[in-house]
Amino acid sequence: MPYPDRHAYPDRFYPVVDSLKWVERLTKLGVGTIQLRAKDLNDAEALQIVTDALAITKGTQAKLVVNDYWRAAIVAGAKYLHLGQEDLADADLKAIREAGLSLGISTHDDDELATALEAKPDYVALGPIFFTTLKSMRFEPQGIPKITEWKKRIGTIPLVAIGGIKFEHAAEIFAAGADSIAVVSDVTQNADPDARVRQWLGQSKEAA
Repeated sequence: MPYPDRHAYPDRFYPVVDSLKWVERLTKLGVGTIQLRAKDLNDAEALQIVTDALAITKGTQAKLVVNDYWRAAIVAGAKYLHLGQEDLADADLKAIREAGLSLGISTHDDDELATALEAKPDYVALGPIFFTTLKSMRFEPQGIPKITEWKKRIGTIPLVAIGGIKFEHAAEIFAAGADSIAVVSDVTQNADPDARVRQWLGQSKEAA
């Protein structure tokens, strides 16, 4: 069963966004965990956006998770980091841990799960659960049963489900064993993002 502490990391509702405007919007709505996934930045640009995002979330309940840019996360004083498998291969895990960063890692198959577990992550992400057009994926949709399998294999490590997930899927995905759901298009491409976020937050509170 998912853990009951709504303040646990990552929060049950875990939106992933690509801009400071979205970070600010979600922070104001009371979101507890927000991943900033801005791609193709150089070192200076990465440091700037991470620094600015941390300034937005400072003094709020929002935990900012930096995707990919581990050097910028360390320099800027971030506390949370997420790495994909390619990023993980190039990252200095010793420096990341010495900086006190919590680390989440993406997985898509057995080999990637083994690689992730060697890094002793603070959570494991499994995806894509459903088909998604937002990101070019070399992996087929995992499906909900894979969530149950992955959770049995990782035990007490929190499991984040990601990929094509909408609010209407939430109850089934939590029931399958996910501790958290990472949400992208169901928020950022929604006709009324604020209302959708409130739905997610309400569901998370009811399930906690």
